[in-house]
Amino acid sequence: MKRDVLHFQPGFRLSIRNEHSQSAVMVIPPGGREGGSDNRHHGSDQWLYIIEGTGEAIVNGHAYELQPGVVMLIERGDIHELRATGKTALKTINIYVPPAFKDAETPLPAGRPS
Repeated sequence: MKRDVLHFQPGFRLSIRNEHSQSAVMVIPPGGREGGSDNRHHGSDQWLYIIEGTGEAIVNGHAYELQPGVVMLIERGDIHELRATGKTALKTINIYVPPAFKDAETPLPAGRPS
């Protein structure tokens, strides 16, 4: 069993992981954005759950509204960007299946769990 207490501070923070999945939290400040035209996870699906704030997800060129309670599956290979459009930070929980990152700055090669 693995356990973590989530802290929602600005930026992206990896939480817990095992060989099959990985969790993270992300806080995007008002007017901020993460990702873009070259952002995709070649080997992982990303489950995104909105905790607080409002925004939009641009996935494969289509815009989707984000608000608390929204859960979204961004499938491996989808090009995506998240934007915080409200007056408060956009706070998310992210689950990657399989793990997508070695550390907060280093994506894993597709299909590599280590």
